[in-house]
Amino acid sequence: MPPPILSAEERAFIAQTRRAVLATTAPDSRPRLVPVCFVLADDDDRLGRPRLYTPIDEKTKSSPDPKGLARVRDLLVLPDATVLVDRWSEDWERLGWVRLYARGEILEPQPHERDEHAAAVAALRAKYEQYASHRLEDRPIIRLLVTAAVAWGELSLEP
Repeated sequence: MPPPILSAEERAFIAQTRRAVLATTAPDSRPRLVPVCFVLADDDDRLGRPRLYTPIDEKTKSSPDPKGLARVRDLLVLPDATVLVDRWSEDWERLGWVRLYARGEILEPQPHERDEHAAAVAALRAKYEQYASHRLEDRPIIRLLVTAAVAWGELSLEP
């Protein structure tokens, strides 16, 4: 069995971070970046890859249709994605980041994905109290299966 993609320190850093930047590829081949809320889940049982979930929540969007959002359209055409989870600090000894290379998929609240979708919604609500009033159970969620990771800097948890 290959070594885990994420070390325990990287996993803890990602789990405690509140915001990340998702990068997809637009049709003109430019990177498209958007800040996202996310949650790190257990590794995928079949593939042994870490999973991140980021919702298509009810915050104001450029399109009322979740499938009309650029990041969703991008992933439907080219599922390669990159996620940057970082920490800024005025104390440059505390700077750190983890870059995750992943395959993005749209997780729908449909019968064949209902259990995974519900678990992702519960985890997102546990991390972000703002989601208590969002109808995440009715909306798609982006599932990111991590294929590789690169880390730099100080990843230990904040004192």
